[in-house]
Amino acid sequence: MIRHFVHLRFDEAVPEMHRRELFTALAGLADHIDGILDMQDRTNVSPERDLVRGFDHVFWLDFRDASARDTYLADPHHLAIAAQLLDAVGGPEGIFVCDMEM
Repeated sequence: MIRHFVHLRFDEAVPEMHRRELFTALAGLADHIDGILDMQDRTNVSPERDLVRGFDHVFWLDFRDASARDTYLADPHHLAIAAQLLDAVGGPEGIFVCDMEM
């Protein structure tokens, strides 16, 4: 299994409602991409604010295997949501991605 973590530093002007819409859209990808096992999102509650550097939100998807993850990465629906996320975080500097084999 592959766990795909995405840490986000949202622009302060992005309303919570829009953030929730993005997370809901990501969760909906499981309906048409085979191999997505789960999607979760959380708020970072770490007191180590200097180390958090504004990455206050995280979501992760669990994939059956690397092939399912790769299908997701190339999927047009995912790419459209990713473009919205990039806009909401002000570009690539506002996203940190980490994949782990579980």
